[in-house]
Order: sequence, then structure tokens, then C-alpha cells
Amino acid sequence: QVQLVESGGGLVQAGGSLRLSCAASGRTFNNFAMGWFRQAPGKEREFVAAIIWSGDSTTYADSVKGRFTISRDNAKNTVYLQMNSLKPEDTAVYYCAARLGFLARALSSYNYWGPGTQVTVSS
Repeated sequence: QVQLVESGGGLVQAGGSLRLSCAASGRTFNNFAMGWFRQAPGKEREFVAAIIWSGDSTTYADSVKGRFTISRDNAKNTVYLQMNSLKPEDTAVYYCAARLGFLARALSSYNYWGPGTQVTVSS
């Protein structure tokens, strides 16, 4: 089992920045690829970014490419999502997820999920 807890969400004005953190406990963190997903009110949960266990490879949704950066610190069992140039359409609950193996963008590929953290971007 892997337990995930997100933090760092909040209210920010458009154009601002936030950094989300996801702390993992349980099984060996550096065996897992990690992903960030988000779900806006009335919409399906969608992929945001993912990072391989070593940190050497990442992938992003087109909507956040160039604005968001995913990274990880295996010594701290933590994955981060740096969000810059935030837009009102980035408003959502952001979820951290973990899976054994390589990068994946599909929700169904992830086995473990955190409870989420709210990000609200005002215009």
C-alpha cells in the first residue's frame, strides 16, 4: 500500500503561482511513477502531468505545457507540481496518484490516489 497526501492548494489570482506537494508513505517511493490529475466542478478528472521513478522523464497535458513543472525528491518521498501563469480554467481539485512501472496518462493506470487539494484561480 501507498498513502498519498497532497498540500499547497489555495486561492490565487490569475497569473500567479502555486506549488503543490504530495507526500508518500508505505511502499518504496522510488519504485513508482507519479502523476497529477485534476477535476473541475461538473467535469471528469483529467491528466495534468506525470514523472517516472527516476525523474528523468516527464509528460504533460497540452493545456499546462510550458506553465506547470512536475518534479520529485525521492529522498523526501515527495512529488511536486509547480504551477505558474495560472488561469481561472486551472481551478480544480488536484490529485496525486502513483503506479508501479512507466509513465502513464490514463486514470485507470494508477493504483493509489490522494484525497486531493483545492486550487482556485480568481480572474
